[in-house]
Amino acid sequence: FQYLKRFDQGHNLDRFCYEVLSVEGSPAECLQLFLLHCGVVDPSWAELRNFTWFLNVQLRDCEASVFCNPDFVGDTLNGF
Repeated sequence: FQYLKRFDQGHNLDRFCYEVLSVEGSPAECLQLFLLHCGVVDPSWAELRNFTWFLNVQLRDCEASVFCNPDFVGDTLNGF
């Protein structure tokens, strides 16, 4: 949710990292963003769960990768 919210607001996500145990927005706002970005017109709860699980895994791996660390790669992958 934190990434999607910032993405919708046009923020640069290159230096953003998930803040553990922080709470942002309401459950309704979270659900609205998931529905907007999941890519399915009328998703089931299972499809929303799969979308959020997949997004979470991808973002966690991205944060852990040295190749996605702007301090390591500099501006060679700007916007990647």
